[in-house]
Amino acid sequence: MAPGLIRALIVALPVFLVDQLSKYLVVVGMNLDAVGRIEVAPPYLVFQMAWNRGVNFGLMSNDSALGPWLLVALSVAVSVALAVWSRRMRGWLLPAGVGLVIGGALGNAIDRVLWGAVADFINTSCCGFTSPWSFNVADIAIFAGAGVLIVFSGREGKPAKRGR
Repeated sequence: MAPGLIRALIVALPVFLVDQLSKYLVVVGMNLDAVGRIEVAPPYLVFQMAWNRGVNFGLMSNDSALGPWLLVALSVAVSVALAVWSRRMRGWLLPAGVGLVIGGALGNAIDRVLWGAVADFINTSCCGFTSPWSFNVADIAIFAGAGVLIVFSGREGKPAKRGR
């Protein structure tokens, strides 16, 4: 197996496990689905239950029975494509970015298979802004991983520019 893929999987597995464990502990263990809201450190951290049937921020959500399965297929396809791409990567930074995206995408895909929707529960607000949105560990990983890939793709492996 290629080193880039191994590194991506080393990052993806704990992301996936932490995401699923956090969802189980909060949604099931703390009964957030029934309670709806738990103030942990208000307003900075509140557990606010939100079942996301679409993509980020509920976009593309509908009541179609096919919708969740299309999003599962998309998550798996993107994960496979990123895994194939990671085989050519060197170093740790880009494979880590790929691993973050894969771990998060598969974490949310499993939610859709198990519950028919993604369990979002983290809500943060600060400084007079009250956020209406909830998210989860997988969303954080996907966002961070995509950021790494966008900012650093094409830069890894290139020599640093020398001053004159």
